[in-house]
Amino acid sequence: MRIGNLDLGERPVALAPMEDVTDASFRLICKELGADMTYSEFVSADALIRNIAATTRKLEIHPEERPTAIQIYGRDVDSMVEAAKIVEQARPDIIDINFGCPVKKVAGKGAGAGMLRDIPKMLEITRAVVRAVSLPVTLKTRLGWDHDHRIIVELAEQLQDCGIAALTVHGRTRSQMYTGTADWEMIARVKENPRLHIPLIGNGDICTGDDAVRAFRHYGVDGIMVGRASIGAPWVFRDIRRALAADAGDTVPPELTVAEKMACLRRQIAESIDRIDEYRGILHIRRHLAASHLFKGIPDFRATRIAMLQAPTPAELDDVLRRAEEMVRNAKL
Repeated sequence: MRIGNLDLGERPVALAPMEDVTDASFRLICKELGADMTYSEFVSADALIRNIAATTRKLEIHPEERPTAIQIYGRDVDSMVEAAKIVEQARPDIIDINFGCPVKKVAGKGAGAGMLRDIPKMLEITRAVVRAVSLPVTLKTRLGWDHDHRIIVELAEQLQDCGIAALTVHGRTRSQMYTGTADWEMIARVKENPRLHIPLIGNGDICTGDDAVRAFRHYGVDGIMVGRASIGAPWVFRDIRRALAADAGDTVPPELTVAEKMACLRRQIAESIDRIDEYRGILHIRRHLAASHLFKGIPDFRATRIAMLQAPTPAELDDVLRRAEEMVRNAKL
């Protein structure tokens, strides 16, 4: 799959942009474990123009995580153009436009998925950003605002005509948020449109290697994007790589051991503390620990989980993680 001059190879797998999740450290870990491309956290166009420090930090890219896209969102043409020009100076490989975020504080103000209620403005912003920068511009959106307005097949063509280099479609409407199941049949309909010639990346409910194989085999997408399944489990990319390699008859990379998975979590903790500070770094990483599938289904784990999510210092958290690792190992025997 190619985006502009960027060759991502066959059946690429991308890490989805997620606020408070896809910081530079996490992106690099996912890259090392098999992600072909990474996306930044959401970057507010308005905050970027105002030079808000927390927003400008999101433009930092580690050389080894490339190729990387920085994703911007906003509801105003001029601010999105200005933000895109600022982002271009940070030299990502791609600039991505967020027209898919469903949360109220974004979509409720007309940005993100909120733009699905104002298609003319969506197209105007897209055309203006494409014209304003020399980097490839891609876009992520949803099927439509709600079930009665699933307009993605026609919209994909219109967005292509605006000059985007690739399109990512999350298989839910804005009204669904993250409930129900992603509609991959609708994503397939977008791909089947003979007028669509840009790459199509499918997103939604890719949680396992089997899900990834199915997305490519049955729905014909050019690439896939993994979001929530990576939180607390960056090794999902290794699992997907193993499944895709087996499906293609290639050499299958080894599965990560429990110790290697725990090392990933410890690295996230350490780098989160280094990046922010001890107190906020631990708070930041709790989302990953709470979501990690590594601890799902472990007998009598509740008290350990509570202790893991309440540990106030790195030393106390490491002590809890040692107990947790032993419990995971015993459960797998």
